[in-house]
Amino acid sequence: QNMLEELLIHKPDDPIQYMINHLKQNNDDAPRICVLGPPASGKTTVATWLCKHFDAVRISQETLLFKEILAPTKEAKAYKERKQKIPNALWANLIQERLSNVDCIKQGWILEGFPENQEQAWMLQSSGIIPRHVVVLYAPDTVLIERNSGKRLDPFTEEVYHTTFNWPSDLLVQQRLVEPEDLSEQEISKKLLEYHRNFPGVFQIYQKVLKSINADQPSVDVLSQVLTYVQTRHRSAAPFTPRILFCGPPGSGKSLQAALIAQKYGVVNICCGQLLKEAVADKTKLGELVKPYIDSGYPVPDNLVMKILAERLNALDCVTNGWVLYGFPRDIEQGEQLQKSHITPNSNRDITYMKNLFMERYGPLLTLY
Repeated sequence: QNMLEELLIHKPDDPIQYMINHLKQNNDDAPRICVLGPPASGKTTVATWLCKHFDAVRISQETLLFKEILAPTKEAKAYKERKQKIPNALWANLIQERLSNVDCIKQGWILEGFPENQEQAWMLQSSGIIPRHVVVLYAPDTVLIERNSGKRLDPFTEEVYHTTFNWPSDLLVQQRLVEPEDLSEQEISKKLLEYHRNFPGVFQIYQKVLKSINADQPSVDVLSQVLTYVQTRHRSAAPFTPRILFCGPPGSGKSLQAALIAQKYGVVNICCGQLLKEAVADKTKLGELVKPYIDSGYPVPDNLVMKILAERLNALDCVTNGWVLYGFPRDIEQGEQLQKSHITPNSNRDITYMKNLFMERYGPLLTLY
């Protein structure tokens, strides 16, 4: 679906070569996130944290003007020095050129505080810059005005601190903090008014990929909600074959949930233990090899289990309708074998509230998926 979207946007002269290049880039999972919100809502804090978490590139108006050497930078700086508003088209050119660099293509990007209005959003769209997730922070104006008065900026790292909510423990950092230029209540009120006037137009464009998050709460909670949202995948119209893996300790309800999923969505319900018994009952070649182990009560070797499982999962009904599997893998070695066999679930569900003991046993396995 991502490749189809890119084809429709760019309309290349050679679509086949374009698709080949797209597949070689292998960047469909790279983050493309916009972090928006009124002044003092915490956009810089959230964007900086997301960049560290995803190893992505943070892009803001400040970084474009003072940290990048791009063709339109000089022209944009001239507007800034004359204290004139930088045209929307110039901002769009700056962002488009920066996002075309290889680091943004490979690592992904976090665009902070842009677009500010509908015209800027349309210009980004027409340039092929379409975020997958748009995070909008909000808080009451009275809270934002109060926050703004305590904001402090680290000129070295560009991290934002606050005299009340987020004061650094490092004395060296404390000493080099400076006050931003626009701290007056009159100035922040003016910016808030402009933001409220422009935001409905931005919301209209991005409403399908936008989530509003209350910034008037502890920063840990804000970051947790932001991360949860940007890690979700939006519903896609592309063809999709469900491959679901249920994990959990004995008695947690894996078989029941798998049966319900299979009945509701028409996927093939596969229990690994039952599959082995069927292979023995059908007297297949693999079943004859498995029979001595089952009769004696010994665990069936992983290589035999994988052969039977791979044969079943590659059957026509599983390939066409999808499958839900439980009972395998039970440990990290089995999980690695499953991956080496190119049998990768696109949905992993742990259906229990696991305690520490179970996490110690199954934690490494869950990280595989």
